[in-house]
Amino acid sequence: MTAQDPTKPAGDKPSVRMITVPADRAGQRLDNFLLGQLKGAPRSLVYKLVRSGQVRVNGGRAKVERKLEAGDEVRIPPVRLTEEGDKAGPPEAFMRRLEQAIVFEDARLLALNKPTGVASHGGSGISFGAIETLRALRPGQTLELVHRLDRDTSGLLIVAKKRSALSELQALLREDHGAGIRKRYLTLLAGRMPDGVMTVDAPLHVGLRQGGERHVQVNAIGKESISHFRVLERKGGHSYCEVRIETGRTHQIRVHAQHLGHPVAGDDKYGDPAVNKRLREQIGLKRLFLHAASLEFALDDGKSPYVLSAPLADELVEALDRLR
Repeated sequence: MTAQDPTKPAGDKPSVRMITVPADRAGQRLDNFLLGQLKGAPRSLVYKLVRSGQVRVNGGRAKVERKLEAGDEVRIPPVRLTEEGDKAGPPEAFMRRLEQAIVFEDARLLALNKPTGVASHGGSGISFGAIETLRALRPGQTLELVHRLDRDTSGLLIVAKKRSALSELQALLREDHGAGIRKRYLTLLAGRMPDGVMTVDAPLHVGLRQGGERHVQVNAIGKESISHFRVLERKGGHSYCEVRIETGRTHQIRVHAQHLGHPVAGDDKYGDPAVNKRLREQIGLKRLFLHAASLEFALDDGKSPYVLSAPLADELVEALDRLR
């Protein structure tokens, strides 16, 4: 007897499924494997199923970050999304918006110019992030996030369409200081930065504020973090800069910019409230001015180079034009 799809609407009674992990899923995290099996399920629901013990791997409880091996038996409990109060999928308009934001695609990779305000993935009250929406757009395709961007940061977000590409890119990210992938950002910093390249080599520690909000600080107990800032143009007493990062820590550019005394414009967490207010009133800047502009790397042991770019969002171009 074939088990029914647990995401079918009422009328098709869901049942437990036992799934054998195929060879091409070896090394995949349990939560990502489940998201592929439970189409349209938010990450928060997947975490709940795992933590409550309803999901089992080889008969035992497992953690969401567990790396699966080929041949593992995964128990997936009966789930009816409508009973959980969850939507069957992302809103149609949002799906179209992200589809139009795809700036590159081949057989192995997809690159998205992620809009500001869109999370890389769901969770923490967010039902649908970029990856869940792309999966809804491409049912049946294997799509995995290679890396993440802060919700308020726009720009290049890379998604792997094949496990081999995902594994190779993750290996490049793990190389010494992430040297395998060159990451370039564009940002507007408050105040006048000096000429030349300013390098910030300051460890970052992620802490939690009351209420569970993440807050990052320069702290000796933190992880090594290196950013290079260079002024491209000075406008209206502020500095339009490119930033190249050697590490990819949470909020790295934002905290390093604050550490320099030149916070990112529009940053409501680490920025200068007075500067943000003036820029909002003078040039209509209502968002974080931070954009992941380009990524350079090579697959197939260096034989297949990629140079990917995402144009600056219209609202940022317009804000720069208004800045005198």
